[in-house]
Amino acid sequence: MASTVKTAISMQEELFEQVNSLAGKLQISRSKLFAIAVQDFIKKNENHDFLSQINKAFDDYPDSNELQVRASMKKKQAKTIGSDVW
Repeated sequence: MASTVKTAISMQEELFEQVNSLAGKLQISRSKLFAIAVQDFIKKNENHDFLSQINKAFDDYPDSNELQVRASMKKKQAKTIGSDVW
């Protein structure tokens, strides 16, 4: 079983009241609510980092305009090659 660590945090009173209210509604402790919230935040951050890596990998992918030019060039090359006598 994983060990636990106690910590203290400071927050605005209004936020603290919202935390207490939500913890009561969900019937979980404030500590559990904070742990769930932090885990969710970490997961979203990991997903954001992963998405950034994917986007970076596609940065050099040709845009639609370049793809149209390439397709046009291929058609012209095919016509030229097809008309040559071997």
